[in-house]
Amino acid sequence: MNRKFIIYQVLPRLFGNTNDVCIPNSFSETNGCGKLADFTNDVILSIKDLGCTHIWFTGILEHATQTDHSSIGAPPDPHSVVKGKAGSPYAIKDYYDISPDLALVPEKRLEEFSELANRCHKLGVKVLIDYVPNHISRVYVSDSNPGRVGEFGANDDNSVAFHPSNNFYYIPGKDFIPPEHTSDTYTEYPAKATGNDCFKENPSSNDWYDTVKLNYGVNYQNGIKYFDPIPDTWVKMTDILLYWCEKGVDGFRCDMAEMVPVEFWGYAISIIKKSYPFTLFIAEIYRPDLYHAYLDAGFDNLYDKVGLYDTLKKIVRGTLPASEITRCWQSLSGIQDKMLNFLENHDEQRIASPYFAGDPLKALPAFAVSLLLNRAPFMIYSGQELGEKGMDNEGYSSADGRTSIFDYWSVETIRNWLNDKYDSHLRDRYRILLNLALTESAFHSGDSFDLQYANQSNSCYNPDILFSFVRKLGQELIIVIVNFSKTAVSAKLILPAHMFEFFGISDGIELPAVNLVNGKDESIVLGSSVPIDLKVPEYGCIILKLLLQ
Repeated sequence: MNRKFIIYQVLPRLFGNTNDVCIPNSFSETNGCGKLADFTNDVILSIKDLGCTHIWFTGILEHATQTDHSSIGAPPDPHSVVKGKAGSPYAIKDYYDISPDLALVPEKRLEEFSELANRCHKLGVKVLIDYVPNHISRVYVSDSNPGRVGEFGANDDNSVAFHPSNNFYYIPGKDFIPPEHTSDTYTEYPAKATGNDCFKENPSSNDWYDTVKLNYGVNYQNGIKYFDPIPDTWVKMTDILLYWCEKGVDGFRCDMAEMVPVEFWGYAISIIKKSYPFTLFIAEIYRPDLYHAYLDAGFDNLYDKVGLYDTLKKIVRGTLPASEITRCWQSLSGIQDKMLNFLENHDEQRIASPYFAGDPLKALPAFAVSLLLNRAPFMIYSGQELGEKGMDNEGYSSADGRTSIFDYWSVETIRNWLNDKYDSHLRDRYRILLNLALTESAFHSGDSFDLQYANQSNSCYNPDILFSFVRKLGQELIIVIVNFSKTAVSAKLILPAHMFEFFGISDGIELPAVNLVNGKDESIVLGSSVPIDLKVPEYGCIILKLLLQ
């Protein structure tokens, strides 16, 4: 089984919406809304052909919304505790249900999800969804709970700020005061703690005021943990994971995993993997000091946001030299392959936006490094491969370089792709490299060797704008060099003697090579005393594959 896998993150609410005239801050009746059914066999196959093995369907669980679904017993939720007309996908209203917005027939939304999962599986694509363990919507009420566990808060003692068996944290004697003062009649007494660890009754507009934090048995007043007996929240949250595994979900992107005690993850993941051993758990985590603990608890992969992502973004923007990549991967102390590499997701600014690169081509060398440097999985965000800028003013979200998760909207680049009216150049570049990552054994399963140190003082190699490395498995060796600059660069690449010793390769042999980017054949002298002459295209890369004799 390949160690490398590639995730396509997509927000269904936006993806299938082909309305080309959207009005900011409008409901779906005006702006339209994508559906699960929009992921037809052809669409799934196109995503697979791009080089993706998994699809992360973001924001499909039922969440608080201002949209009126009274016809199925779901009236609009109060404006004061909903962000945007559509609402945040991370203010979950029912962990056991699908957003009715996404169904052709809202009453059959769970059946439509099952049909989507079946389509993906028949075509060899795995299904990931969000798991949001730290917080839920202030208006959470489950009408789809199968009954194995009770409702959140039903048995809480809300006269105290904390109790080990409570599901929530409370501010006794205080009414909740929303930052959005509206005419709705939402009340909450006593007030509950807000999702981003805001333990007061009046969160600000910058807080996650639409959510309440779940209590996993940690008294935040003194840090004492009460994990024996197992807290009730642990049992309820594990049941949710089991429920979606039973419905064919192959894995979970776990939202803000570091805000939930690592002990819970050890408990829940072990239970899930006893029945579903291949279930994938990916942690959204931003604290390197916690990486090893969360891997030990059972996570398969962790976000590499504060490491490789931040480093590559600064290199693309010209504020760091390319040689910083070496320091970055070395800081991971051998867990590089356990990270999830990416250059975009729904939280981060789009590559093509002025807040990142301003031009999607400028990030292609960063893409090649993030994808090919090691065995770690890789993720792209829907529209990234099309040069989406994320500069629409959707309503709740502004033109901030991000594609809104709070509004009903249509994304022009995706719409054009669905209508086959797009420039295929960028997508083809993505497709070529993504598929190389899956099909070349040295990339998906081989060892890595960083060449940057051997060229740091090389007068014919600029380490500020060039980065190079080798991947090897068996008799296959691949040399990769990328150029972060806007002009083509001629270089002489030194292969250090230590690389030949490390891999057990004969030093000083001439071998045929093929450039995997353009398919051209070459001849390379592979030796520590014979630098390789290369001309690396602007914002490009050279990938040379050699078969060792």
